[in-house]
Amino acid sequence: MNENLFEAQYNLTKKTKLRKFYETNKTLIFSVVLILIIIIASVSFYSEAKEKKKILLADNYLSAKIYLENDNKNKAKNILKTIIFANDNTYSVLSLFLILNENLIVDQGELSNLFDHVIENNKFEREVKNLIIFKKALFQSNFVSELELLDTVKPLINTETVWKPHALLLLGDYFASKKEYLKAKEFYVQILSLKNLHKELYNQARSQLIF
Repeated sequence: MNENLFEAQYNLTKKTKLRKFYETNKTLIFSVVLILIIIIASVSFYSEAKEKKKILLADNYLSAKIYLENDNKNKAKNILKTIIFANDNTYSVLSLFLILNENLIVDQGELSNLFDHVIENNKFEREVKNLIIFKKALFQSNFVSELELLDTVKPLINTETVWKPHALLLLGDYFASKKEYLKAKEFYVQILSLKNLHKELYNQARSQLIF
């Protein structure tokens, strides 16, 4: 009997404390619950919007390829440029490379600016970013100055990346084409000093040195 009475008093005291806590912190509790609801709703909305954007960009990219097949290059170019400025780390890169491959833009300055925009406004895995930098250097090697080209490839030749030997080979070929053979030799020799070098790259560098 006494045990039941004690348990009833304990439960009553516990409920009273909970009620007091609720009454005292009612505003705070409602605020926390509301914030959690807003956060969950925002995350859900953002994920859905991101997925819709991805689908739209994919559709637009396919439309651009269809326009190219129908020889409507101007329409394709405009769509691809719009995709580039949508800042999607997949379709922005694909669109830029398609513009390059199809020679849709001939203005070298505009193409350089598109490369810079893609690199600066998207988050890539390290080697993907390095690939884009190498592509930019490869494109620029036909018209930029020595200092500009060296500045572009600096992130590749100063770090350990799979694109380092490619960048060194590009620089060697660049100086060889200008008949600056001592400078070219410097970069070819650097290639041969790299560890775990792909045999094809080794053979290319060695052939250029022999030449």
